[in-house]
Amino acid sequence: MSPRMADPAIRTALIEAAARLLAEEGPTALSTRRLATEVGTSTMTIYTHFGSMSELHAAVRREGFARLAAAMEQSRVADDPVAKLADGCAAYLRAAVGEPELYWAMFNHRPPTEDDAGGEVFAKLRQGVDDCVEAERFSDPGPDGSFLWAGEIWAALHGLIVLTLSRTVTDQTVRFMLADLLLRLCVGFGDDSADARRSIDSAHLS
Repeated sequence: MSPRMADPAIRTALIEAAARLLAEEGPTALSTRRLATEVGTSTMTIYTHFGSMSELHAAVRREGFARLAAAMEQSRVADDPVAKLADGCAAYLRAAVGEPELYWAMFNHRPPTEDDAGGEVFAKLRQGVDDCVEAERFSDPGPDGSFLWAGEIWAALHGLIVLTLSRTVTDQTVRFMLADLLLRLCVGFGDDSADARRSIDSAHLS
């Protein structure tokens, strides 16, 4: 099978099987022979699609972040930038919890040098912050301030996901925690507390 004839369905199956092995057993469990057996294909097919195991690891990360970015893009809130930011965070959480093995696999090993798989997700969070600043819902963060605020939102969101994926808190509880966390961050960024609460209440956090 030449690269131009590579079957995208097999590629997806390989990525998802690799994510499962990485999440459940760690990087040492992932070998071409084990992965080929899991998917019911040949080891040569793995190299046809990815070229190397390191590229397969990178592909798992890229696929995971691409799915998160796509979920965030489906915001159902149009006019309120704070609600849209909260809606994007909720979509990220739902996507992560909906594919726990893929999410774990994205973070359980050191990424390749110069890896920027999460760049699109971060850009969406930063754009959400910038939109809130432009609408005068958030204070002017100064040079690179939106970079820091977007990073703080992402760090808090990731922490909540780890809590729920590790079954430390329930799915329902983590959504209450997300709403409260976003409220406190938005107020800290300069939004009026009543306005922030209305916006977050109008987002789809459940």
